[in-house]
Amino acid sequence: MGKKIDGFSKLTQSEKIDWITNTHFKNPEKAQKQLEVYWNPDSKLQKRHDEFIENTLSNFYLPLGVAPNFLINGTTYTLPLVVEESSVVAAASNAAKFWGSRGGFTTQVINTLKVGHVHFYFKGDPRELQKFFNRRKKDLLQSTLSLTKNMEARGGGITKLELVDKSEALANYFQLHMEFKTKDAMGANFINSCLELVAKKFIEFAEEDQLTQGKENTLEIAMSILSNYVPECLVRAEVRCPVTDFTLQNNGVAGATFAKKMVDAVAIASCEPYRAVTHNKGIMNGVDALVIATGNDFRAVEAGVHAFASRSGRYRSLSNAYVQEEQFVMELTLPLALGTVGGLTKLHPMVEWCMELLGNPSAEELMEIVAVAGLAQNFAALRSLVTTGIQKGHMKMHLLNILNQFEASETQKKAALAYFKTEPVTVQAVGAFLQKNSL
Repeated sequence: MGKKIDGFSKLTQSEKIDWITNTHFKNPEKAQKQLEVYWNPDSKLQKRHDEFIENTLSNFYLPLGVAPNFLINGTTYTLPLVVEESSVVAAASNAAKFWGSRGGFTTQVINTLKVGHVHFYFKGDPRELQKFFNRRKKDLLQSTLSLTKNMEARGGGITKLELVDKSEALANYFQLHMEFKTKDAMGANFINSCLELVAKKFIEFAEEDQLTQGKENTLEIAMSILSNYVPECLVRAEVRCPVTDFTLQNNGVAGATFAKKMVDAVAIASCEPYRAVTHNKGIMNGVDALVIATGNDFRAVEAGVHAFASRSGRYRSLSNAYVQEEQFVMELTLPLALGTVGGLTKLHPMVEWCMELLGNPSAEELMEIVAVAGLAQNFAALRSLVTTGIQKGHMKMHLLNILNQFEASETQKKAALAYFKTEPVTVQAVGAFLQKNSL
């Protein structure tokens, strides 16, 4: 009550902040200062950030960490990771070190096809609709040349256009199913522009050919939009080594025993959805962190990946592990629609920095690197789960966050870091330690 406002988007940034802080906060001055603390002192750079989205008030920082020593297809990379969760960067780095001495990661881009649809309703004879489509398919493709010319010059463009009858699922529902290759661009704007133009021409051609003649025959476009489900835009990452080289030196776990534990852990995630969700979340710890760092859409990637995990009709593990001819093999296949041009890749200075760190990869190379980040996280998480347990390493990495929550002094932090090298970390234990060591 009393918190509704008309015309908010038309206010200046200063007016928006005044209204927000005075309406929603007990201490408006403190709330405003908190926003200002996160402004960039470079006004030109801050203006660029302000223009990324609407109603911008400030910036919301996340840590940018790096995980070095990733040997991928014979080349060593340092991965930029944007993530707030403790232990993700450390886990990635540890996995990179483990596999770096065992041949590293190998990858393969399987395909790069992306999908979009013109969704429409047609009341009439489906056979006449199919005849019309067959007759006008070439004209529909020809109509997009103004949009596809540059993409085709780079080796991309529209690769498929077909009519799909979905009326069994929903009365009178049909699709124009289109597939695209967009090279180094993620391609959302390109795909959506092509779809909207095809939809417009589809209606025009239908009227010209009198497909909708008569009150009983109608054609209505519902929407034209790309899909974030890209089951044919796939990349595979893999690690393998002889079981005899798979021994965990620090834990004294023999290679055959460790391999069996890892294979069993993946098998559980392949048949139990409750475990599969957390298993796959661990994979996405690495994937999302690198996708964000490179200015790509992690929400689209997440949606597509989890749909892919459910493609059998049951939600399953995205990764696989097995022993074959005395070799331990762990692999991960992901649908990844990524871009290295367009979007934020040239607008956000830190994205540009991260791209250069990676050697300015092509979209396909970035797909491979991101898949490796996911596999590394998955391996690291399972290794902890089947040996020491997940909490031992995670909570030690979380120790600084807990100390900051307690507002520990630098002296207390130093003492706590030394003490908890050999003691289990819990919030209660840290609190008790600080009480005893109040300096």
